[in-house]
Formats: sequence, structure tokens, C-alpha cells
Amino acid sequence: MRMRAVILLLTVLALLPLLVGCVNDSISDLRQFTDEVKARPAGRIPPLPEIKQVETYTYLSEGKRDPFLPEAGEEEEVQELADNGIRPDLLRRKEELEEFPLDSIRMVGTLQQQDEIWGLVVSKDGTIFRVRPGNYMGENHGYITGIQEDKIELKEIVPDGRGRYTERQASLALSE
Repeated sequence: MRMRAVILLLTVLALLPLLVGCVNDSISDLRQFTDEVKARPAGRIPPLPEIKQVETYTYLSEGKRDPFLPEAGEEEEVQELADNGIRPDLLRRKEELEEFPLDSIRMVGTLQQQDEIWGLVVSKDGTIFRVRPGNYMGENHGYITGIQEDKIELKEIVPDGRGRYTERQASLALSE
């Protein structure tokens, strides 16, 4: 125990000159800088910019149509657009190939088992999938309607930009 105290005391005494060397009583350069800054003339703060008065306008809706309601002709068109009945089933569980854009999927062949024909497709990550009519693939709710030896036919449901969906035909050709 006594030996530890002696070692500790010697360590502190050895480090003391280093700590004393870090103290510098000469802060004359700092005092000179502060005196110089205080001696400068005070600057003038520019005045705030003048606020321009905005002319007020009162909107009177008497005799004008409500801009948030459709016009008489538009009402029929909106009703027609909403009633086309085409919309994707958003509650349906998505299949693996729906993660990939259709243009990144390649058809590489077909496979026939018993009386059913399957399509063989490769995704962009190199995985080979077996698909049949009724499966989905592509990001636009592509429903496989038919498989032939040289192509896979799909029906996609795409938004038309006016709040409704339309169906379009697509196909995936056999790549050589």
C-alpha cells in the first residue's frame, strides 16, 4: 500500500512540470485584440425595410358558380369515369413477380405438364419462375391470360391519370 502511494506521488511530481508549461500568463495578444475591437467606431444598423401595404380584396360569390363543384357537363363525365368498373384488387396478396417491372422480366421457355402449359420467366435478379394463366406479374397488376410457346399474354390495369383505371394488353415474347 505504501509503495503505491510513493508511485502515485512520483507520477504526479513528474507530470507537474508539464502542466505548468501549459499555463501562459502572457495573454497580451488577446488583450491587444479586444482593445482594438473596442476602439473601433460603432457601426450603424440599417433601418428595417418599409412594409408595403397590401390592397385587400373582398370576393363576392353572388351569381358565380362554386369553383369546387363540377359544371353541369362535367358532372356527367365524372359520373361516367367513376363507373367504368375497372380497378385493381388492392386487397389481393401480391405475387413475387409483381415486384419487378414487366420490361425487366424475360421469357426463357415453356414447360408442359400433363395438359397444362407453364411459362418460364427470369427476373432481373436471375431467379427463374414458373407461371401459368391466372398468375400476376409486373408492377401494373398484370394478369396472365394465356401462354403460348413463344409468348405470354397479359392484361394490365393501369391508372389513366383522371382517377380511374384502364386495361391494356401486354405480352412477353420468348427471348433467344
